[in-house]
Amino acid sequence: MVTPLPAINVLGSALKPCSQDPKTGFFRDGSCNTCREDRGSHTVCAVMTAEFLALSKYLGNDLSTPVPEYGFPGLKPGDQWCLCASRFLQAHAEDCAPKVHLAATHQQALEIVPLEVLEAYACD
Repeated sequence: MVTPLPAINVLGSALKPCSQDPKTGFFRDGSCNTCREDRGSHTVCAVMTAEFLALSKYLGNDLSTPVPEYGFPGLKPGDQWCLCASRFLQAHAEDCAPKVHLAATHQQALEIVPLEVLEAYACD
């Protein structure tokens, strides 16, 4: 059985929702909740940009193209999505990381991304 980790954000308070439309998160519950089985650490609540979506596609994870058979609508600039923490860090290194909602970013992201880096992209 998959047991979610406590829903605490990087600021130390209750995790806020990230997006219901499109529905995001490892559990597809609209929040960046996570668990030990979430190998990708889908914990960073990010606001998509065209630049980031292009980078992600180039790196082999096309987030823009709809995949109806999985109920995935495809993302567009302005959509919020729970990103893998390592992909966010990679985008930061490439100078095209998207903005993040700290209140909706799970504390588990801090295992991969330093708080100072997340704070540099904060939009809340």
